[in-house]
Amino acid sequence: MKKTTTIIIIAIIAVIAIWAVTGYNGLVSMDENVSNQWANVETQYQRRADLIPNLVNTVKGYAAHEQETLKGVVEARSKATQIKLDASELTPEKLAQFQQAQGELTTALNKLLAIREAYPDLKANQNFLELQAQLESTENRINVARKNFNDAAKNYNTAIRRFPKNILAGMFGFDKRAYFEAQEGAEVAPKVEF
Repeated sequence: MKKTTTIIIIAIIAVIAIWAVTGYNGLVSMDENVSNQWANVETQYQRRADLIPNLVNTVKGYAAHEQETLKGVVEARSKATQIKLDASELTPEKLAQFQQAQGELTTALNKLLAIREAYPDLKANQNFLELQAQLESTENRINVARKNFNDAAKNYNTAIRRFPKNILAGMFGFDKRAYFEAQEGAEVAPKVEF
């Protein structure tokens, strides 16, 4: 009888140990996926930031008196690239601060792109057209990267809240990740005036 009880206890401990190890490893994999998706978001924002100086310089040649707009784009780019977030520090507040800086850059870029309407030569300039196409492509990539990040964060957040993995998550410090959310006023189209 003792032998059977010992075997049952060992089997139960083995099952719990296997569950704990696979559960922990699964959470680690999901956490790393969220970090990877965040790195993809940052990569796309960096790509956009790298395109901006070329776009500004191309417009400078055509729109010398649009210095206010050009200065605004450069300042917004500088502000946006100064905010660096590590995937482990993605609190809702820090993510909102990051999104606000990126939103200001988007607004400044929209003003810059609107300049082309006032300058027919600029509209026809091949460099400008290529940079504009790359920027539009990058904006699409940013949207996809943000969606993928939100999906990974949702899967991770769901996993750490479900029983019984929530026990492991609590024991090993797996914390909820923040999501990208629409900025306040994003539902209203920006007004561009010169």
